[in-house]
Amino acid sequence: MALLEVKNLGISFGGLRAVDDFNLTIEQGELYGLIGPNGAGKTTIFNLLTGVYKPTDGYIMLDGENITGKKTTEINRHGIARTFQNIRLFSELSVLDNVKVGLHNHYPYSALTGILRLPKYFRVEKEMNEKAMELLKVFGLDKEADYKASNLPYGQQRKLEIARALATGPKLLLLDEPAAGMNPNETQELMKTIRFVRDEFHMTILLIEHDMKLVSGICERLTVLNFGQVLTEGETTAVLHDPKVIAAYLGE
Repeated sequence: MALLEVKNLGISFGGLRAVDDFNLTIEQGELYGLIGPNGAGKTTIFNLLTGVYKPTDGYIMLDGENITGKKTTEINRHGIARTFQNIRLFSELSVLDNVKVGLHNHYPYSALTGILRLPKYFRVEKEMNEKAMELLKVFGLDKEADYKASNLPYGQQRKLEIARALATGPKLLLLDEPAAGMNPNETQELMKTIRFVRDEFHMTILLIEHDMKLVSGICERLTVLNFGQVLTEGETTAVLHDPKVIAAYLGE
């Protein structure tokens, strides 16, 4: 059984068909790429998968469970986490506290426990601090744990956003153009980080990008999207040699 199965997914905005008859199957442990030019519908699909938008048509199955139309918080609890093209950290919080935000689904305590500082509060906070530091060490951010998130260099902010997403314990990690705004060296470092996350955390990853070179160097399978419709899909090498992709996307 596939980890993610999307069937005949579609959505319209004011009569405009933004995504039409979109199908996608991702197996456990895959590093999958969704690529297309700006305006192709990539982020709209992420918003459908994470409950920001409710689809007009079709359904979404995660690990055998129908999550179509569920709220964003429910979908996260079911196992989908994401990052954003425009980084959305809690800029005034510390690096450590940003990761701890993602841990609260797994380390809950009541408001009363927190207000009264009952023993459970200190126990849970200690466990969350330790877990958050473990994640920060993975990304080389442990020495910056007390920094304000907004004071991190851009590339490290990208890593922190991924660490926070992983803190929610997802089955599927969605990365929305994670290399946006990065220089070539930062992009290469990010690609290594993404591979490491897949291998170290046994994570299934769906990556969206408009940079064919980047995704072709990291993803095993690709779907090429254009104007809300699938142009082609399959193994990366085959997609790169598909005449439709060469003509419509690569412009050769």
